[in-house]
Amino acid sequence: MDGWSLRPAAAADADALARLRWAFRAELGQAAEAEAAFLERAAAWMAARLDEGRRWQAWLVEDDRGEAIGCAWLQLIEKVPNPGPEEELHGYVTSMYVAPAWRNRGIGAALLGAALDACRAAQVDSVILWPTSGSRDLYARHGFAAPVDVLELRIGTGRELP
Repeated sequence: MDGWSLRPAAAADADALARLRWAFRAELGQAAEAEAAFLERAAAWMAARLDEGRRWQAWLVEDDRGEAIGCAWLQLIEKVPNPGPEEELHGYVTSMYVAPAWRNRGIGAALLGAALDACRAAQVDSVILWPTSGSRDLYARHGFAAPVDVLELRIGTGRELP
């Protein structure tokens, strides 16, 4: 590809994935936790999830120098057993991020494609995500639409940060 490559992430990539997560949220103006504390906490969480097995998966995009420039995460969520024809998993795509200098080069589409391929392989019923205003067009091009059969109740108002 044009100066970048995509691969499945492993627990050893947790530091790079944490830095991308920080960049994503900081870019949105949502970073309220101290960067060093967040990176330590997030890297530990990510390494543990990527070691657990197949419930969480992530993909990492690197430039030709091996620098992390994008990522996406997928959680497979079990549904209660169902006697009907629908599959018993949901896919939750989250933390899709591409560094600003690398946008509009097909990286977001490649990351989303990897996550959707994993969803197809796992035979998920539906895929959910929370888009940013800048990513809605990407998701729409891949068939995402606002649901008519889901309700949401926001309970959390934030948490205390160190």
